[in-house]
Amino acid sequence: MKDLDYRGLRCPIPIINLSREILDLPNGEVVKLVSDDPATWPDLQAWARMTKREVAKIDEITFTIKK
Repeated sequence: MKDLDYRGLRCPIPIINLSREILDLPNGEVVKLVSDDPATWPDLQAWARMTKREVAKIDEITFTIKK
């Protein structure tokens, strides 16, 4: 599992950074993303729909994404 800590960054920066980071990962890999921007969850859901990724909300600032 790859950990990405984007606390302190405002959207869309966490989603842009995630998009870059996930490209090099093998299919099936899981990413844990931490972001304290409230816009991350809705933006992440929209991104997941567009890219056909699985996303789950662990708590208010922690999310998992499966490539």
